[in-house]
Amino acid sequence: MTFRVLISDPLSEDGIQPLREADNIEVDVDTNQSADELADKIGQYDALLVRSQTKVTRDIISQAENLKIIGRAGVGVDNIDLSAATEYGIIVVNAPDGNTNSAAEHTVAMLMSLARKIPQAFVALQNGKWDRKTHVGVELKGKTLGVIGMGRIGAEVAARAKGQRMNVIAYDPFLTKERADKLGIDFGSVEDVITVADFITVHTPLIKETKHMINKDAFAKMKDGVRIINCARGGIIDEDALYEAIKSGKVAGAALDVFEEEPATDHRLLELPEVIATPHLGASTVEAQENVAIDVSHDVVRYLSEGVARNPVNLPSVPKEVMNKIEPYFHLSEKLGTFLTNVTDGVVEEINISYSGELTELEVAPLTRNTIKGLLKRHLGDHVNDVNASYLAEKRGIQVNEHKSSAAKGFTNLLKVEVKTKAGTRKVAGTLLNGLGPRIVQVDSYSVDVIPEGNLVFVNHNDRPGVIGKVGSLFAEKDINIAAMQVGRSDVGGDAIMILTVDKYLAEDELEALKQVEEINAIAPIEL
Repeated sequence: MTFRVLISDPLSEDGIQPLREADNIEVDVDTNQSADELADKIGQYDALLVRSQTKVTRDIISQAENLKIIGRAGVGVDNIDLSAATEYGIIVVNAPDGNTNSAAEHTVAMLMSLARKIPQAFVALQNGKWDRKTHVGVELKGKTLGVIGMGRIGAEVAARAKGQRMNVIAYDPFLTKERADKLGIDFGSVEDVITVADFITVHTPLIKETKHMINKDAFAKMKDGVRIINCARGGIIDEDALYEAIKSGKVAGAALDVFEEEPATDHRLLELPEVIATPHLGASTVEAQENVAIDVSHDVVRYLSEGVARNPVNLPSVPKEVMNKIEPYFHLSEKLGTFLTNVTDGVVEEINISYSGELTELEVAPLTRNTIKGLLKRHLGDHVNDVNASYLAEKRGIQVNEHKSSAAKGFTNLLKVEVKTKAGTRKVAGTLLNGLGPRIVQVDSYSVDVIPEGNLVFVNHNDRPGVIGKVGSLFAEKDINIAAMQVGRSDVGGDAIMILTVDKYLAEDELEALKQVEEINAIAPIEL
């Protein structure tokens, strides 16, 4: 069988060579068509390759009666309607690894340029100044580089920094001592990293937990004369706080490839002589642009020939009769994962997902992926989805086990999730109640009845008279309304938990006030 592939955005000839070389694929290139023209002809093709120029809308997808796969030669898929593609059974793939080397090299280039003031010295020369005294730099040898985020790019940056004979200390929610030892680096918390580093580079996704994680308080904990690099995402660093830290002399310099609002041609940070910047060039190399095209071309060939894709970003097509049976559990499975990741300390090493009762009769692989997505999304953001969740867990050394058991402990169905870390084991279980919807029915050894939605507060405390009253009074003082409360205890006077449903996500000062209650051992806000 011969498959037809349409390339609607400019891609290098070397990048699409895997398609040209495949015996069963015909390639058409048309990069100057309108949306209406694409919609008219897309029904003839089995695959579509795009970059960012073509907008693959629901209207276009609805006309693509033979389309099996859409390939995005790059990382972002904002120009593709993923929900429509999923609805029509079309898989979407991207190329998340193609720009790793370029982004890591750009980070190191910025690091060196920042250390030796190369851009400033060049500008001075352009202005006719032979000024050596102003542009005295510092060596990298013997300095400590703090890496926040040890994914693909962070790990590459760390390896290159060690080649410059720097000491490296890193933080990542999935970085274990074993992996750190293997990489020859130190590891610790974010605070451990920022307090000892001479240079700090960030390589995390931009999610709620990482937005402005490098802020005024973080700068206060850093060494005097620290230098900051951000070639990841604008918004990880609080730019106003960075400006003030540079003006005060706390920060000796910053190298920025990304900004919260782009383009950033009139940003006040660019007025500071201590700042060097580039216009979001991390992946802008000939090789990176070629590599993403090659990667996605290989994936398209693989999928059309074997039905297997390496980098899917949407939910693969599931038979309708199967989906109708498991769909009611999708919400529950993800929420259980999200709940558990918020109450778990330490790096997750193992995930055990158990299905009981009527769930044992269903195809549960999509639910397993959805649960893992809920567990990882807090740290990885929208990068993790139903399809790549298992792959991302495997890449981070997390063992995932799936079990089925007929024992449902009195429930028609029961989904239990357990995570193991060096700090211990945490468990949560949920079910669907007829007419009432999803419920969390167990946390560790405690029986509860919690609706998994909205803003929750999980409290571990000593079972003492008055604790609930103290918590309630504090919430009243902070004008936080409690919509529901569940409590559980093991023994009288022993450990106990309470789970509160509140009207808003707790702010930092509200959390700190609760932590001052003597009987409280741990507290975690959870947004479901």
